[in-house]
Amino acid sequence: MTTTRSSPLSDIRVLDLSRILAGPWCTQNLADLGADVIKVEKPGSGDDTRGWGPPYLKNDAGQDTSEAAYYLSTNRNKRSIEVDIATAEGADLIRELARKSDVLVENYKVGGLKKYGLDYDVLKAINPALIYCSVTGFGHDGPYRERPGYDFMIQGMAGLMSITGERDDLPGGGPQKAGVAVTDIVTGMYASVAILGALAERHRSGLGQHLDIALLDCHVAMLANQNANFFNSGVAPKRAGNAHQNVVPYQVFAASDGHLIVAVGNDSQFRAFCAIIGAVELGTDARYATNKQRVINRVALIEQLTAIMAAGKRDDWLQKLEAVGVPCGPINDIEQVFDNPQVQARGLRQEMTHPLAGRASVTASPLRFSETPVQYRRAPPLLGEHTEEVLREVLGMDAASVAAFERSV
Repeated sequence: MTTTRSSPLSDIRVLDLSRILAGPWCTQNLADLGADVIKVEKPGSGDDTRGWGPPYLKNDAGQDTSEAAYYLSTNRNKRSIEVDIATAEGADLIRELARKSDVLVENYKVGGLKKYGLDYDVLKAINPALIYCSVTGFGHDGPYRERPGYDFMIQGMAGLMSITGERDDLPGGGPQKAGVAVTDIVTGMYASVAILGALAERHRSGLGQHLDIALLDCHVAMLANQNANFFNSGVAPKRAGNAHQNVVPYQVFAASDGHLIVAVGNDSQFRAFCAIIGAVELGTDARYATNKQRVINRVALIEQLTAIMAAGKRDDWLQKLEAVGVPCGPINDIEQVFDNPQVQARGLRQEMTHPLAGRASVTASPLRFSETPVQYRRAPPLLGEHTEEVLREVLGMDAASVAAFERSV
């Protein structure tokens, strides 16, 4: 698609002092929207996730490169520079970059950048328009503010593991974490939204501000209806396996040759479901006629539906349910996901040119714009790949000054 309009954030420069996942996920979102994201990395090692393998990106000969798959998942469209912020020269350079940036994202411990003169108060004095986003485990106030925060521990502390996994009274019951670092991902998304909001407000005031985004806060917020269930019942929700707390039937069923998901969202869908599986009488039974009644009488209903579904084949059920508009689907592994024709039609796997491997696969951004689509401009950068380029372009340093700085790294 060709367009004469610029990417949404093409006039925004982001100084990225974050690493691992939550911060880099946020800055990748901004980079996908066209922002110039300058990823500041520790000389010699860089972002910790560069070494979080195997698996690693492979070259044309099938050999591992230095780039871990984990790192590749969250750093495209950025430029990498190597700067040791613990040195006076490195901290000075970051302050100069902050002077020329619109946004700074960091995920150091609370107060961790103050000793380098890179805290919000210092940088605000240098650049009053700077939007400074801090991502921490617990936020900048409260009794836990100085504690480190990690996705796994927050999944437990914030309640997700109390409602994830099989019921405690069934085999395999007990606390279970999600299969992806959902705390970090949702925190990165909330941070992205906060930054976009601050940029919109800056158009009016001309001023930046400090954004305090905490993993714990974001994770508690994402519990959504489960929090409301507690607020309105006074009872903490429990693990329900693959069933829904508020909607029935909305769960996994076992067929004779596999499993499928049935997600009945309203009463008319329930009647269509019952009719197509040969149990019309259940759709008209007063005990199950409304979702409220189905929740109340869940055990008896699911026992009957389980027996019926077990007698048929998975793909036969899927075909029949789809034909009458009952939401349903298979349980795919990730290879099957990317073989899915809808996933392929939406282009959710993108190939990018990479200096070590020739090409690298990345997951496409789900953000779709009719006139200013996401551009896949840069593969996840090599460590320090753009140091000289950024120093010349952003700070106007000449060759001798760049060489002198690089010798000091």
